[in-house]
Amino acid sequence: MINSFRDLKVYQKAYNISLCIHGISLKFPQFEKNELGNQIRRASKSIPMNIAEGYGRRGSLADFKRFLVMALGSCDEIRVQLDYCKDLGYIAKNQYQEYSAIYDEIGRMLSSMLKEWK
Repeated sequence: MINSFRDLKVYQKAYNISLCIHGISLKFPQFEKNELGNQIRRASKSIPMNIAEGYGRRGSLADFKRFLVMALGSCDEIRVQLDYCKDLGYIAKNQYQEYSAIYDEIGRMLSSMLKEWK
C-alpha cells in the first residue's frame, strides 16, 4: 500500500543511489568538486525530490506527471555525468556500470509510472 512518496520503490531506489553519488562526488579532485561534483549531486538529488513533490501534487494528474518527467530528465542528465566521471577517471568502470544500470532501472520505472499512473 502506498501511503506516502517514501513507499514508492522508485523513490527509495533514487534516494539511496543519490546518497552513493553524493559520497563519490566528494572524492573527485578538488577543482571538480565544485564543477562536475556539484552538478552530479544536484541532478541525483533532484530525482527523489521531484518524485516527492509530484506525489504531493498527485491530486492533479498533470502536475504529478510533470514532476515525473522532470525526474526522468534528471535521470538522463546523470547518465551523461556518469559518462564524464568514467572517461575522466573519477570512477572505476565497474562502479560506472553499476550506477548506470541503477539509473537505467530508475528511468524504466519512471517511464512505466508515467504510462500507468491514473
